[in-house]
Amino acid sequence: MTDEDNMRKALAEAERAAIEDEVPIGAVVVCRGRIIARTHNLTETLHDVTAHAEMQAITAAANALGGKYLQDCTMYVTVEPCPMCAGALGWSQIARIVYGAPDDKRGFRQYSPKVLHPKTEIVGGILERECQEIMKDFFKRKR
Repeated sequence: MTDEDNMRKALAEAERAAIEDEVPIGAVVVCRGRIIARTHNLTETLHDVTAHAEMQAITAAANALGGKYLQDCTMYVTVEPCPMCAGALGWSQIARIVYGAPDDKRGFRQYSPKVLHPKTEIVGGILERECQEIMKDFFKRKR
């Protein structure tokens, strides 16, 4: 499976979030070629500001692996992680983060670019247009 294939799965999670009236961000964790976590934002559902898609995915992936480190894993997330999520991803020692749309207002690259583990590879812009569109459409409906 390619990065684009896996990002499409994350986009499907983002669509589920939008249907649930959550900010439409989805995440998928792949480990050794197998999807071990599929999640989306649950902040409204759980009344929890920390229930971002990435945080949900880290927990689900760690449970699937039976350990806290995600060293052989890639997270696909539709929007660049915020500093909180990037910090948690750093602690997980995840191997790769692949995101769709940059977040120029709240993304980790602006506030805490060194928070990730030094060996973590970052790839941005995968299906960027599609990832941006789902966010724009959601907030248009909200306003």
